[in-house]
Amino acid sequence: MELNERLLQQVITPRPIESHKGTFGKVLLIGGNEQFGGAIIMSALAAVHSGAGLTTVVTDPNNHVAVHSHLPEAMVGDWTNKETWHSAFEDADVLLIGPGLGTDQQSLELLQFVLTKQTEKQWLVIDGSALTLLARHSLELPYPEHTVLTPHQMEWQRVSGLRLDEQSEENNQQKQQELGASLVLKSHQTTIYGQNGIYYNTAGSPAMATGGMGDTLAGMIAGFLAQFPKNDQTISAAVYLHSIIGDQLAKEQYVVLPTQISQYIPKWMHYFSQR
Repeated sequence: MELNERLLQQVITPRPIESHKGTFGKVLLIGGNEQFGGAIIMSALAAVHSGAGLTTVVTDPNNHVAVHSHLPEAMVGDWTNKETWHSAFEDADVLLIGPGLGTDQQSLELLQFVLTKQTEKQWLVIDGSALTLLARHSLELPYPEHTVLTPHQMEWQRVSGLRLDEQSEENNQQKQQELGASLVLKSHQTTIYGQNGIYYNTAGSPAMATGGMGDTLAGMIAGFLAQFPKNDQTISAAVYLHSIIGDQLAKEQYVVLPTQISQYIPKWMHYFSQR
């Protein structure tokens, strides 16, 4: 299926009059080591601007001030405190781990914790260095049907074992089905291998080729899953809206920044909810 604006109109529905922040889901984001704090901040910006009701960021203590200054709407937890892991985890509807996570022992323990504690009711988005850890340590997904992998092609090579020249649609789908998780395979035109089919994104611009764009997409997917039906269509809608916003900004800009994508998410969600 080729993604189109009709999908956005179907997924992004007007908010009910009788609602509150709990109506729109709780997202927990885990990532951002001392060196790569910006990655988890960009994911959090996207989750909040996508409409997640409550967003918590568990990250290295060195990033706490930056998270608060960029996004006072988000709560922050210390990832060196294991009590924080449990308290933040329990109430989350959607979990995102990976942006700026790193691949050291602390990062591995965080990922193992998430994979051990995930419940059947929670959805999990795995991005960035968490994908490298997943492949390197042959970790198993407890609920693959409730898991979304968001690799670029080199990360997919590590997870799937498929070299770049082997990543055909048929091979990608076969590996995705073996894993059981939904796959958002990022490239110049991202393809979604879902639980019920393949979805083709024809939008997107080379102006979006900037560090942090994938972190923003992962945050959008988490924000969408928190508030809309948890299915292929919602995942695909997040991917498509991300590209549509980039295309619109690229009409007047040589380069589109990930934080600009997040800034415009509420405007375009309103637009499609009224169509």
